[in-house]
Amino acid sequence: MRFHFDERKSRSLRRNPKRGIGFEEVQELFFHPYYADQRSDFPVQHRAIGWVGDRLYSVIFEIREDAEGHLVTLWKATVAERKLYEENAF
Repeated sequence: MRFHFDERKSRSLRRNPKRGIGFEEVQELFFHPYYADQRSDFPVQHRAIGWVGDRLYSVIFEIREDAEGHLVTLWKATVAERKLYEENAF
């Protein structure tokens, strides 16, 4: 799947010590086993939890009408998200 994102927001996320990564890098998550669920109905947003390098991340994304993804935000996975990933990713 191809993803679009706001490049300015990506730079901001990368500079934030609580994030430390931008949208360009976090796309690696989708090339490995990851856990995904639906987060909201309007707009329809999904959360994916997976590994990027040696760190577990969560990313919120939308699938748009053109069938391409749009990355919304990301963060380092919480303890609860790590447990969810460990119990469900394959």
